[in-house]
Amino acid sequence: MIQLYHCADARSFRALWALEELKLPYQLHLLPFPPRVREPSYLDANPLGTIPLLIDGDARLTESAAIVQYLAVKYGPTPLAVGPEEADYGAWLNWLHFGEATLTFPQTLVLRYRMLEPPERRLPQAADDYAQWFHSRLRHVERALGDRKWLVADRFTMADISVGYALLLAKSLKIDDGFPPQVAAYWQRLKGREGFGRAKDAQKSG
Repeated sequence: MIQLYHCADARSFRALWALEELKLPYQLHLLPFPPRVREPSYLDANPLGTIPLLIDGDARLTESAAIVQYLAVKYGPTPLAVGPEEADYGAWLNWLHFGEATLTFPQTLVLRYRMLEPPERRLPQAADDYAQWFHSRLRHVERALGDRKWLVADRFTMADISVGYALLLAKSLKIDDGFPPQVAAYWQRLKGREGFGRAKDAQKSG
């Protein structure tokens, strides 16, 4: 059975949400955040100390965008994947990685310099700057949505999970004020999905 090591609402939520959308059986290991500090035994499973960690047979994946792509391709066919024969294949891959590399990365620095560092090491100006960076990149999502419901291929895909998690993180960090109109409506659609709700419930029950 697939195993997922997860912290509530952390990057690993992408993998949890994907598992629920695909309705795959899995075993969830819920950890305190950050696990490398608060659950040192986790380092035996993942020496990086990061989450997620997904184990599927001999496959071990620690990158959240890679995990959602892996699940869609390995456990397809599924409309959550966009195939190379489709016009939006390149856009699908780009949004999968944009969600992590471009939207989530600056938020991790907001998290660090507002919340995780000891008070004497916090850098409010740096945190504010990276929050602004996130919002400036979010304008690209607003433009892409236009009158679309989802980002690519006229359907909900793993790309929406990748980008949608970045919006969830913004809510958690309280930097979601000022979502532009299309992004705000998109966020309402995302969190209204049954798979999103099941993932939220799964992390509560552990």
